[in-house]
Amino acid sequence: MTNLADRVMVITGASSGIGAATAVACARAGMHVVLSGRDAARLTTVAGLIRAQGRQAESVPGDVTEPGFSARLLDTAEGRWGGFYAVFANAGYGFKRPLHETSDTELRAIFEVNFFAANTLLCEAARRLLAAGRPGHLLHCSSAVSKFTLPEFAAYSATKAAQNHAARAMNMELRPRGIFVSSVHPVTTRTDFFDRMNEDTGRPREGEKALAHVPGWLLQRPEQVAEAVVRCLRRPRPEVWTSPLTRLMAGLITIFPRGMDMLGRQAPQ
Repeated sequence: MTNLADRVMVITGASSGIGAATAVACARAGMHVVLSGRDAARLTTVAGLIRAQGRQAESVPGDVTEPGFSARLLDTAEGRWGGFYAVFANAGYGFKRPLHETSDTELRAIFEVNFFAANTLLCEAARRLLAAGRPGHLLHCSSAVSKFTLPEFAAYSATKAAQNHAARAMNMELRPRGIFVSSVHPVTTRTDFFDRMNEDTGRPREGEKALAHVPGWLLQRPEQVAEAVVRCLRRPRPEVWTSPLTRLMAGLITIFPRGMDMLGRQAPQ
């Protein structure tokens, strides 16, 4: 089991939701944390929660798609603590829209945030760990819908599937050199993800409507995901699932895709 005390974690999308909860959980486990997000005020609040756990925190506000942002984030960890152990590429967003009504600009934009920015960060982190000869652990925040999709969520699901495949390949490539790579697969989590969905769809209360159709057993708190991430940091594994039942469903859907097609046609609009 990996001892996390005094190790350094870098987290994007850390101003709220899963990212903020994971930052606090990592601090509780003894880690120092570099936080990034678009909302500087919220980052300050999360940093205060980390310091309340007796750990140290650095905040780096900004946009993950900004050229050079990944390097600046990792430079902060190296400048403050001499390096980092773990990086959690968690920043992301989604929207609800049929794929044929999604513009190329919208599709490219969601891939820039959810996949390309995350991939840039983890690849840069891997190169630095290899150059320093240090072990490490890199994580993509994927989703349960990386294994299947739902009507009007094709764009989001595609970005999460790309993250999942990238993480699996990187783990096979880097594990022999002491670097673990994992993908995290939450189910529906009560965060401000759905608030942003309202903005990006241009349809008022779209996020709330999406949540209203989710069964209670498929809703989780961000803290549940955060605790699963910390368990993975201690005992690394390729995929982190916060719902064993959803994982079973994903496997069955892969074997019997027509079943998902039938469910999708019946899904409320």
